[in-house]
Amino acid sequence: NENCLYLEKYFRLICSFRGAVPQGLVLELGETVQILEKCEGKHFSLLQGIFPANYIHLKKAIVSNRGQYETVVPLEDSVVTEVTATLQEWAVLWKQLYVKHKVDLFYKLRHVMNELIDLRRQLLSGHLTQDQVREVKRHLTVRLDWGNDLLGYSNERFMVRLNKNGGPRNPEKIDRMCALFTVRVCRMLLNDSKKGPPHLHYRRPYGCAVLSIMDVLQSISEIKEEKDFVLKVYTCNNENEWCQIHENIIRKSSTKYTAPSSNYGLIISLQLLRGDMEQVRRENPMIFNRGVSVTRKLGFPDVIMPGDIRNDLYLTLEKGDFERGGKSVQKNIEVTMYVLYADGEILKDCISLGSGEPSRSAYHSFVLYHNNSPRWGEIIKLPIPIDRFRGSHLRFEFRHCSTKDKGEKKLFGFAFTPLMRDDGTTLSDDIHELYVYKCDENSTFNNHALYLGLPCCKEDYNGCPNIPSSLIFQRSTKETFSVSTQLSSTKLTQNVDLLALLKWKAYPDRVMDILGRLRHVSGEEIVKFLQDILDTLFVVLDDNTEKYGLLVFQSLVFIINLLRDSKYFHFRPVMDTYIQKHFAGALAYKELIRCLKWYMDRSAELVRQDHIQEAMRALEYLFKFIVQSRILYSRATCGMEEEQFRTSIQELFQSIRFVLSLDSRSSETLIFTQAALLNSFPAIFDELLQMFTVQEVAEFVRGTLGSMPSTVHIGQSMDVVKLQSIARTVDSRLFSFSESRRILLPVVLHHIHLHLRQQKELLICSGILSSIFSIIKTSSLEGDVVEEVEMMVESLLDVLLQTLLTIMSKSQSQEAVRGQRCPQCTGEYVSCLLSLLRQMSDTHFQHLLDNFQSKDELKEFLLKIFCVFRNLMKMSVFPRDWMVWNSYFSLAVLFINQPSLQLENATPAKRKKILDKYGDMRVMMAYELFSMWQNLGEHKIHFIPGMIGPFLGVTLVPQPEVRNIMIPIFHDMMDWEQRKNGNFKQVEAELIDKLDSLVSEGKGDENYRELFSLLTQLFGPYPSLLEKIEQETWRETGISFVTSVTRLMERLLDYRDCMKGDETENKKIGCTVNLMNFYKSEINKEEMYIRYIHKLCDMHLQAENYTEAAFTLLLYCELLQWEDRPLREFLHYPSQSEWQRKEGLCRKIIHYFNKGKSWEFGIPLCRELAIQYESLYDYQSLSWIRKMEATYYDNIMEQQRLEPEFFRVGFYGRKFPFFLRNKEYVCRGHDYERLEAFQQRMLSEFPQAIAMQHPNHPDDSILQCDAQYLQIYAVTPIPDNIDVLQMDRVPDRIKSFYRVNNIRKFRYDRPFHKGPKDKENEFKSLWIERTTLTLTHSLPGISRWFEVERRELVEVSPLENAIQVVENKNQELRTLISQYQHKQMHGNINLLSMCLNGVIDAAVNGGIARYQEAFFDKDYITKHPADAEKITQLKELMQEQVHVLGVGLAVHEKFVHPEMRPLHKKLIDQFQMMRSSLSECYARMARNSNPCRSVFSSSGFFSEKNGDGCNLNNTVPLFFSKIPEMVAGKYC
Repeated sequence: NENCLYLEKYFRLICSFRGAVPQGLVLELGETVQILEKCEGKHFSLLQGIFPANYIHLKKAIVSNRGQYETVVPLEDSVVTEVTATLQEWAVLWKQLYVKHKVDLFYKLRHVMNELIDLRRQLLSGHLTQDQVREVKRHLTVRLDWGNDLLGYSNERFMVRLNKNGGPRNPEKIDRMCALFTVRVCRMLLNDSKKGPPHLHYRRPYGCAVLSIMDVLQSISEIKEEKDFVLKVYTCNNENEWCQIHENIIRKSSTKYTAPSSNYGLIISLQLLRGDMEQVRRENPMIFNRGVSVTRKLGFPDVIMPGDIRNDLYLTLEKGDFERGGKSVQKNIEVTMYVLYADGEILKDCISLGSGEPSRSAYHSFVLYHNNSPRWGEIIKLPIPIDRFRGSHLRFEFRHCSTKDKGEKKLFGFAFTPLMRDDGTTLSDDIHELYVYKCDENSTFNNHALYLGLPCCKEDYNGCPNIPSSLIFQRSTKETFSVSTQLSSTKLTQNVDLLALLKWKAYPDRVMDILGRLRHVSGEEIVKFLQDILDTLFVVLDDNTEKYGLLVFQSLVFIINLLRDSKYFHFRPVMDTYIQKHFAGALAYKELIRCLKWYMDRSAELVRQDHIQEAMRALEYLFKFIVQSRILYSRATCGMEEEQFRTSIQELFQSIRFVLSLDSRSSETLIFTQAALLNSFPAIFDELLQMFTVQEVAEFVRGTLGSMPSTVHIGQSMDVVKLQSIARTVDSRLFSFSESRRILLPVVLHHIHLHLRQQKELLICSGILSSIFSIIKTSSLEGDVVEEVEMMVESLLDVLLQTLLTIMSKSQSQEAVRGQRCPQCTGEYVSCLLSLLRQMSDTHFQHLLDNFQSKDELKEFLLKIFCVFRNLMKMSVFPRDWMVWNSYFSLAVLFINQPSLQLENATPAKRKKILDKYGDMRVMMAYELFSMWQNLGEHKIHFIPGMIGPFLGVTLVPQPEVRNIMIPIFHDMMDWEQRKNGNFKQVEAELIDKLDSLVSEGKGDENYRELFSLLTQLFGPYPSLLEKIEQETWRETGISFVTSVTRLMERLLDYRDCMKGDETENKKIGCTVNLMNFYKSEINKEEMYIRYIHKLCDMHLQAENYTEAAFTLLLYCELLQWEDRPLREFLHYPSQSEWQRKEGLCRKIIHYFNKGKSWEFGIPLCRELAIQYESLYDYQSLSWIRKMEATYYDNIMEQQRLEPEFFRVGFYGRKFPFFLRNKEYVCRGHDYERLEAFQQRMLSEFPQAIAMQHPNHPDDSILQCDAQYLQIYAVTPIPDNIDVLQMDRVPDRIKSFYRVNNIRKFRYDRPFHKGPKDKENEFKSLWIERTTLTLTHSLPGISRWFEVERRELVEVSPLENAIQVVENKNQELRTLISQYQHKQMHGNINLLSMCLNGVIDAAVNGGIARYQEAFFDKDYITKHPADAEKITQLKELMQEQVHVLGVGLAVHEKFVHPEMRPLHKKLIDQFQMMRSSLSECYARMARNSNPCRSVFSSSGFFSEKNGDGCNLNNTVPLFFSKIPEMVAGKYC
């Protein structure tokens, strides 16, 4: 059309167009279009449609890669583009808010959208100053963040450097970071508003955020998918450990850092791009147009191509140790670093703190407050030009940053180091401890020579023997400063030998030694300087071929073989590029051929042939060099000496044939040489084809292959090598030429024929034959292959038939069941036979018949072939058709799961376009898959259980319709297996295994919990799928199984969420325990149970819960018996007997109990092992375990152990994970952990939870709410083993263990007043509500917390409470006094003093006195006649307490320190008052109640003669005289 004008411009729609015309293109306001044609006022866009020209507005753009795949990049500001795209997406969501009646958010979003439109208009106007532009962009960013947070969106952010308010310092700057340190620039102290002048700031540590790259790679499933990650910023608890904060965060050492009190953190957006830098730039121009900075690898990439020049020195500021310098406090040290050239000039812009930041001329370290031994650990890059490297040095200046009012930075020392040593090598990659020299602010560095002559470190000092003592700078011998360096340079080296080679002309007398030492240079250095080394070697070769030729050849072989190493294999392209574009050794081929031939000719003489074998392995690249060298020589001389070159190659091949023809049966060394030659030989064909014709190369190869001895003369290992060489020959380009095939085919078929005759290496031979037949079939379409087919008929037909008969007869003898397949290679040989017969023409058949000398020969041949075909009809040589459908199902599953079809990950606009145009193709394919399954009929059984895993993968797609289509297939599988086997155990086992595997990998979503409950609908009374089944006997079993799977899904999804999230160890452990118990108790899957035992054990070990780890591993140990039954390899366990595995587990468990200081639990295992060792007479092991047991007893008595506290935790609300929801647990606290610390820990683990302030049981409103409530209070353990605790002579260190271990019951007392409260004596109405909690398991166990199984609530009356209080205090006193009497506690008796003082003082001023008033009152006794027995019990306990206190005072008298005598006197006086008070009370009660008189007067201490007026000083001696009696009596 002549009226069409091609435009390549970028337009935006200023009005929507509905496309209500033929070929009309529907466009929305704000969309962008690129114009292809303009015709009569209408445009044609890229989507091939028309629209009016006045509906669009021209936008400036850059068009790159013009043509079919061109890219159009708009020139407008990237923020404007972002706002435009966001407004378009918000518009869709805004309408949905109205539909969903979210009116408030609807109007808020409309207001913000109007503001964005207005701000965008201002930005586009072009009339704003730079400051105004920045302010407008800031407002835009804030509003975009607000809206995206509200709508669940996240846009990429470009912040790198932050200001003091946490905002971006430069909003236009973009950078991509994956691990981040934040350092604040501020005054010395965060709250220090006055110290130091306002202009003086320091770099100070603030916080650190870490992101695991593994988590990133696992969560970004699609290339170019962009995803946001939130990084919490943690602060360091101790500045001295700042350099290790990232390691502590990674290791989750939570005591070393503090989590943010609220959601402080950084949001970064990451996108995964693959390819080299040029490819990434080419495919993603939009990214690089925004000014992205490229962060290079710390070190070299996998491949360093020629021309890739780099010269970076990475310096890490490690640590320093400095003197206090007479100050009362330690210094605040700042390090300043400069790079100086040889002339003393400071090099500009040679220091980089990180990519994306401009380089600078000076570096200032961060400052650690009051620290004379700072540890920095900060990496700085020094991109120093190569021409400035030699002669340059680094100078480090040390200053104390004062926090006083004048705020000065005082210089007190410096250190330095040259970048290059005298021998030309750079600083080694190591830690360098530098000398520190004293100086002050008056010191001048103008003349750098004054200090450069000094030694910079210990190694430098050893090289400077004569240092004058009268120097300006004196070394501070007690101060040191350490840095570490890492060089990433393609032009500088740290290796002396390599440097000597590259500068060999400077050492003419050492050239041979230098060449010999090349083998000692590390591979990293060689590949880094590969081109320079190769250039040097060939220059040396040209310099003196006769003298250096062999050494250069050996060096070249060494380098070539280095590139065969898997570590350096990627450098082979570098070598190829060098040979093609940089290699210039035109004369090298002569010496390389001579050396190679010289090696081969001596292979029959030498015993050690390592160097010959290395040369054989390097054959490919040696020929590359030879051929390229000859090409260069031929170009330079117009083809001179061509004949001599051909002759030398022919002679070389004679030597090759000589090596292969040698008899190697008696020489293993020669076998390796021949094998190396055969492996490398096919790789030289393509090189030879550059210099010789196809026929000539084929003749070379035929002669070489023909020189190999036949299979009867060599061993099996050489058989394989020989055939592999032939296979590579057949697969080579040389064999694809018909003229070379005619030459090579006879020798190849000869070797194949020999192997088939002897039935050797049939699998390799079948592969070679398959390749030959495939090549000939392809060639038959282009030319005549009659001659080649004739060769194959003559050589192969008979032997093929014989081979098939042999392997079929073996197969028939082994066949046990109908339809069993033939051996692995039978199908391949059948294919070869059929292919040969198919390619034979009438002429070939006629020749075959003519070649038979007699009818008997023909008869024998026909019998063979008929026999082969008869066996083929009987046996299953090829897979059945259902294998094809297996591939079909696998393909369908891959199609549904492909990342590009997962619309949930696309933006709403993109999702809508795809659905409108294509529909959801996953649903379509799911219907196709279901239809194919239904058509299989009785063949479905072949896919059970193999397809369960792939089909489960389809149900993981978060598309409800796809899931609903797939669920009936699982029911069908269960049904078919039920029909065949009478159960569906296979489906059950496979379904559980695959579910565990898939969900543990992080797949599945919340809706997946209820997925399998849909199966229960299929077990209804008249399900559509089961209408034809007369009687469904397995309905109940099926529903039970589906219910179990649904419950398993709940636990698996909880487990997955805990594992993949940033959850605490407690959550992960609790979730794992829950899942592990489910596998044991409900599904009875022992293998899965054992797997989770070990996962749980690993978690405990990581959290240093060694006792819990031991109990966990004990679960597996208890499943094993002391038997010799063999066990297969499992997890990390090798194949071993059951006895060996149980023994190893016992030893490991004992070790963990030891680390957890739970020796009492380890002792029974020691005894169990001892019994086993004794029964086997293994006295060495018996001695070891008995000593271990004895050590544990010693540890119990000698080592201090803390008694942990226990806490009851209630998790209420539906927001908690399934395994915690509306349940209560008792948790064993950590060492030194009290209630407040435990509450804080739980609230940090559940940051959304609300702490309940009362202990009452919550009502349904809390249990069913969508929130999290935590109810925490301390509980008291109720010991199970009371007998031990009541034995007087048992040391407290033993009793301590039984007080807090093996505990299943816990108690919580809540005091309350029943009835009116007596203000004079509250004990009268003080009741106790006692809650007893019984756990599912005892603590400690496989977890630090267990669920409460049962709770009992009783009310304790005031009198019963008083009895328990007095009884407990008496027990405590008796225990303490007994320990001092039996000398279990030595020296300090403060504990006894405090205990006696607390009881006696309380008895005088309250406590017992109050109990007397409350319960010994006449009115109380009259009103409560049923309590008479309890009142008597309380009186006896009080009387017992007096006796115990008397013994305690006697013991106290014996051990009290003279300085504590006044306290002892006070205790005796108060005890007299207490006793007198009790005497009066009991006497009064005795007068009122005669039956009680005998009780009160039975003790000598309260007789008439010791009445109120007696003196206790007369009583104390009596106590001393009764001590032996009391020790033996019940009061002690």
